[in-house]
Amino acid sequence: MSGTLKEIGGACHCGNIRYVFTLPEPVSRITARACGCTFCVKHGGVYTSHPGASLTARIDDHEAVNRYRFGHGTADFYICQRCGVVPFVVSEVQGSPRAVVNARTFEGVDCAQMEQEKTDFDGETTDSRLARRARNWIAHVTIT
Repeated sequence: MSGTLKEIGGACHCGNIRYVFTLPEPVSRITARACGCTFCVKHGGVYTSHPGASLTARIDDHEAVNRYRFGHGTADFYICQRCGVVPFVVSEVQGSPRAVVNARTFEGVDCAQMEQEKTDFDGETTDSRLARRARNWIAHVTIT
């Protein structure tokens, strides 16, 4: 895919977890954050979001999905048990789900359209972490 991006499909490797990430307006580049925590480093997680975007996800077999929490215990990493891929992360913020998607699970997106920046959230309090997610993460999340 080249040009602008507005609706991006993605999935885990086996396709059990699929999603559509829809941006509020077309963009030519996606900025993705390579988290420096040990879990994300070991899983190769590079996440992107937009507060005005939506995430519509479909899980074919819920029994084959683990939701993993660690650290502050405020986010669920959706891990496919079949293939081990983490397509997205969901956090409950102010009574609503917020999400980030793993840009490495995008389908049909040219890598040249992605910019990676390293991030480190060490030292964040739970309150500051949830406030950052409220500002930056995907606000419209539907998982079926």
